[in-house]
Amino acid sequence: MIVKDGWPFILITLALTIILLLGSLRWDSLFLIVLSSCLAIVTLFMAFFFRDPDRVIPDAPLAIVASADGRIVRIEPFNHPHIDGSATRVSIFLSIFDVHVNRVPVSGIVDYVKYNPGKFLPAFVDKASDLNEQTEIGLTTSEGHRIVFTQIAGIIARRIVCNLKQGDDVTMGERFGMIRFGSRCDLILPAGSSLKVQVGDRVKGGTTIIGYLSTHAGNQHHSDNVTEDNVKL
Repeated sequence: MIVKDGWPFILITLALTIILLLGSLRWDSLFLIVLSSCLAIVTLFMAFFFRDPDRVIPDAPLAIVASADGRIVRIEPFNHPHIDGSATRVSIFLSIFDVHVNRVPVSGIVDYVKYNPGKFLPAFVDKASDLNEQTEIGLTTSEGHRIVFTQIAGIIARRIVCNLKQGDDVTMGERFGMIRFGSRCDLILPAGSSLKVQVGDRVKGGTTIIGYLSTHAGNQHHSDNVTEDNVKL
């Protein structure tokens, strides 16, 4: 399946490919043949990039799933005004070869959706989490846990698509948007959450369990899983 935001890119490159191919046949031009071949490759890449595969969502109480496909590049202690007490930030880097459809990490009610303008540093740079253009979503679960997840633009990805709005009732693993051409997604988890990933792990959005929320919402004790082994400061 192809995400709908990708069809304009695919159709434009496909149309140009056909036009150049017809032109190469009309004028017997080697240059146009080469150019149409290159555009055909670009069209195939667009279809690959904007793929939207179905995912099997885990049935696990209090689980937190990855909001995107990619690699865990940073885990750090963090403070956020939406979350009472200390928290943990988990950063996922998406290369241009990863699926870029974003998925909701936990079920709950959307408290707010906030767009923050910013820079376009490479998404793999740690400062991108704080300085780059991004959309931030705050959510509260039925148990009272508050979490935050963000879509962060990169040096190439300058178009964030977020289909959520305040008051939405969302389900874990549900598609909610995408970021085009290389990007970063952060998850900010409340204290007491137990992590099941570490830096360097590859994850799949909606499928990989990042960790579990505490059985007690509002626990002020920082997760014991945040150690020097998985935190990159």
